[in-house]
Amino acid sequence: MPIVTSTIKGQIVIPADIRAKFNIKKGTRVCVYDEGGRIIIEPVADDPIQKGQGMLKTKGKILKALIDDRKKESEL
Repeated sequence: MPIVTSTIKGQIVIPADIRAKFNIKKGTRVCVYDEGGRIIIEPVADDPIQKGQGMLKTKGKILKALIDDRKKESEL
């Protein structure tokens, strides 16, 4: 079990083998909380909606068409 030291700002380094195991890279979001007197750090699961945002490169045309379609349906 590796022992790490916190910096003056409270930062710690997660050992490389653990980062690799949990696919933690620069920018990976993690959730930090305490449970039963222990500090737990868990990677946050990616939101598939947010991850796919901008994937189609339509500059909002599909979203606008969808909103227009929903407005027409609500008028019926």
